[in-house]
Amino acid sequence: MMRSLYSGVSGLQNHQTRMDVIGNNISNVNTNGFKRGRVNFQDMISQQLSGAAKPTDELGGVNPKEVGLGMTVATIDNIFNQGNLQSTGVSTDLAIQGNGFFILKDGEESFYTRNGAFGLDSNGTLVNPATGMRVQGWMADEVNGQMLVSTAATPTDLIIPVGSKDPAKETTNVNFACNLNKNTPEIVEGASPEDIYKGTWGTEQKIYDSFGNEHMLSVTFTRVVGNPNKWQAVVQIDPDNADFTQTRVGLGTTDGMENTFLVNFDNMGSLQSVTDSAGNVTNPTGQVVIQASFGVADSNPDEEGNPYRQTLNINLGTIGSFKDTITQSSSKSTTKAFYQDGYTMGYLDNFKIDASGTITGVYSNGTNRTIGQIALATFSNQQGLEKAGDNTYVESNNSGMARIGESGIAGKGSLMAGALEMSNVDLSEQMTDMIVTQRGFQSNAKTIQTADTLLETVLSLKR
Repeated sequence: MMRSLYSGVSGLQNHQTRMDVIGNNISNVNTNGFKRGRVNFQDMISQQLSGAAKPTDELGGVNPKEVGLGMTVATIDNIFNQGNLQSTGVSTDLAIQGNGFFILKDGEESFYTRNGAFGLDSNGTLVNPATGMRVQGWMADEVNGQMLVSTAATPTDLIIPVGSKDPAKETTNVNFACNLNKNTPEIVEGASPEDIYKGTWGTEQKIYDSFGNEHMLSVTFTRVVGNPNKWQAVVQIDPDNADFTQTRVGLGTTDGMENTFLVNFDNMGSLQSVTDSAGNVTNPTGQVVIQASFGVADSNPDEEGNPYRQTLNINLGTIGSFKDTITQSSSKSTTKAFYQDGYTMGYLDNFKIDASGTITGVYSNGTNRTIGQIALATFSNQQGLEKAGDNTYVESNNSGMARIGESGIAGKGSLMAGALEMSNVDLSEQMTDMIVTQRGFQSNAKTIQTADTLLETVLSLKR
């Protein structure tokens, strides 16, 4: 009878523990990134009344007689099933689709979470606004004019400097891919203004100097008389101020040259060669680059007192190619300078985060720059993580060390910006578990009551 009392007590205690876990699950049904818990029971050691006996020649074997002494909690598991993703429209909200945890730092201590409700503090640091813990990742570094992220480095705080300046950049490359109409008439001596207009074709492209000032690059093409596949090109930067800019062009150099060059096409209409005013001719294969220079107004003069001259490359394309290359065919001439790399000064207005966790800054001058990348962590045994409050976890002896890397690599999930992962608690399942737990609790209480009645009967035998 005493054994049944203690068995009933263990049943009450541990069913109460299960009820506590269910109550915690239900209370966090709307907690972002919350992972529900699950209680598993196991029986306790049994008291052996008699042991087992093996069969003999005369008798068969005898099974042991054991009385169980109750039950206990075997494990309380964290179930890391994927929660549903809910769109929020907030650019700093992040959800993980798949495995992985965000890494947060409080001083030197690391925490891990599935809750991606982040924001920026006054310093532009990406943080959890509820706790101030800093989101970890890698900041981009400028290498040869490009912003690159080294994911092999140690993760650090991510800082998004909203409102910071992007300095002006002078144009160094302009790429052309226009077509010149094969049927354009030649301009002969004494031609009328109308014939001159019909016999030329011009392209224009905005470019920028080192101050961010805008200039106009004009290239005018004219058929060469007596040669059906040759055109003369005249380059001018700011044609209305040509006396000051004094544009000069050449192959490999711009010093002392004029502002003209000749373009030759083969019988297929593809680019064949270019000859500058000094007689320099391009190689028979490869890219064709004309170098141009012009005077920049309001700049510091050189040692001889002349205005600073800016140099840029005019890329006409690849010899023998029709892709992104100047061509000649019997179709309408087109004006197309499809790329130039200069821009005026801008400010960081906005930023966006893609599925790889890369943070890209959007500047008011139309440029985009990589700012950094968010890091994710995975574990050999994520169920071995210990809860640390604030919807976070920390490493334990049985979780394994954090394996840190970028999303989508080595089993890590992808990121979705503007969304949050909802709790994976299923209310219908929890309500069912609550009913089962209540019945188990009531049954164990009835065991205690019945054992107590038996004890009262024994005590009344002396009356």
